[in-house]
Parts: sequence; structure tokens; C-alpha cells
Amino acid sequence: MKLIAFVDGSTYSLSVCDHAAWAAKRMDASIDLFHVLGRRDRSGEPADLSGSLRLGARSTLLKEMADVDAERAKLEHARGRLVLEDAKARLVEDGVAEVETRLRNDDIVATVREYEGGADLVVIGKRGEASSVALEHLGSNLERILRSATKPVLVVSRAFKPIERYMIAFDGGPSVMKAVEHIGQGRLFRDMPCLLLHVGNDTPEIRSRMEGASALLKKAGQDVEIEIAQGEPEKVISTAVETRGVGLLLMGAYGHSRIRNLIIGSTTTQMVRSCKIPVMMFR
Repeated sequence: MKLIAFVDGSTYSLSVCDHAAWAAKRMDASIDLFHVLGRRDRSGEPADLSGSLRLGARSTLLKEMADVDAERAKLEHARGRLVLEDAKARLVEDGVAEVETRLRNDDIVATVREYEGGADLVVIGKRGEASSVALEHLGSNLERILRSATKPVLVVSRAFKPIERYMIAFDGGPSVMKAVEHIGQGRLFRDMPCLLLHVGNDTPEIRSRMEGASALLKKAGQDVEIEIAQGEPEKVISTAVETRGVGLLLMGAYGHSRIRNLIIGSTTTQMVRSCKIPVMMFR
């Protein structure tokens, strides 16, 4: 088994390493550790005025600009290597035996698409280096990854805490049922108690689906508690996280009920943004 984890040197990088180590040890998995340089934002750089210069001066300036770009790229690569070395050392310290590092000069979403096929889990921070101070906003790359990833994505909280109980925000849709099947067949949540929570009406159909999901998880050796509650999903889920000792929240990325539009401006965005615990997403 394999995990792919992304670090960028931000305050979330240590947490990414610790959560990835926790998952890798439970799954008996190796880790591919990525640092993606991405496309440089030139919006803050001075304008190129070389076109208004005489030929000789223009050639000189263009050469100097090329030298500056080359030196900047060299420094970015050197920093990236240091970020990966520090992260790998953290993972080894956390007890992970197999760690490979990969420095990529590409878009992070393209990197996820290229490598997720050979992985069982993607691990990433809630916010990246550029958005770490914007506490009420998610990293733009994270939202793009959640839209496109086909494998489960573990969005880590700011700091790792021992995970002894997890909760599934259950809406009965295909994404959350995929999550239940994945959990039942895997090792990550084995022997860990689960709270199966549905926010909405207690109908025979939803009760039947929850009992089916519970039976699958119990077959895998898990202790499962079913709960159905009324209210706004964000508030009910947040309250359950805070009061029930939940260490990780699991959600489907798309559903068919009140938790349907789960990406931009909806329950998923709200929960990932406000939750102080890691959130695992399934599509």
C-alpha cells in the first residue's frame, strides 16, 4: 500500500507528516513525499521595460533578467530539497520505514492526477504556504484537489492529536457508501469505534441504509453507533465532533440530500474550514 503526501514548508507541513505517519503505520504502507514548486506568480514582479530600450541595452538587460530567473529557480529547487529532507526526517522519526521524496516543477493538481492512481490515500494540509494567515479560507489548491481527486483525500488539521474515534457524516449517497466499503475493506480504521451520524429526517430508507453500513463496518470488527439528528448539518456535525470525542471526520464529496453541494460554498467547505480535526473526503 502507498500514501502520497504533500508538504510545502508551511505551518501545516509537520502535521501532514504526522498524520501521514499515523496512517502509514496503521495501513502498513509506504509514503511518497512531494514538494511541488508550481507555476511562479509574477504579479508582484516589476514590468519588463526592455522593449523600450536600445538594442545593446536591451540585450544586456534581457541577459541579466535571465540570470536572475535562473538563480531564483536554483534557490527554489534548493529550498524544495530542504523541505523534503526535513519532512522525510520527521516521517522516519515517526516510525515510517519506506519514504521516497519527489520534487516536482508542475501544477499540484496535475501531480495528484498523475500519481494518485498508484496510491491508496492522498494527504494534504488545509492551507498552503500562501494562505496560512487567512484562517477563514481554504487553500485554493486544496479546493481544486477535492474537486478532481478520485482517491480518498485526508485534509489534516493544524496539529496532530491521537485519533481514537471517528465519525462518518452519512447521507446515504454513493460517495459515503464508497467510503463505508473502503473502511470495511481496509486497515486504517480497524478496531476504532465509529459514530455514524445522519443529519435529517429519520425515514425507513435512511435507517435501512445506515443499518446496512453499520453491519458492514461491524463485520470488519468495528464498534458502530448510529445517530440521526435534526438541524443544520454544519452545526450538528460540529457539535458532535466537539462533544463525542471524535478525532477524524469522514464525508462523501457528493451526496443527494441536504449535504449535496459539498464543495464550494457548502457543507464540505464549511466543515473543512471550521473543523479543528482532520477531514477525510471520498468522491
